[in-house]
Amino acid sequence: MNSSLHNFLSTDSSAWQDSPVLLSLWYDGHGDWKSAHDQVDQLVGKSAARIHAYLHRKEGDQWNSDYWYSKAGERRPSVSLEEEWEELVLRFLT
Repeated sequence: MNSSLHNFLSTDSSAWQDSPVLLSLWYDGHGDWKSAHDQVDQLVGKSAARIHAYLHRKEGDQWNSDYWYSKAGERRPSVSLEEEWEELVLRFLT
């Protein structure tokens, strides 16, 4: 794990209160899928849809995840869940 990802997880959740997308990834990185999902479940927009897709892929609900990947304008990646999470964190941190 690179230092940006380590720093992201080491930061208190309050640092991400203004970014539901990053807060969702923070919760997921701490093993709290439900809280992660709650952050993006009612949001609109491609960023929230992209995180929603990842979370349903992680849950094992491929049909639902593909629906959300489509809403995000993307396709399900062929990388591991860990790699996908890392890519998403780095994407939304920058």
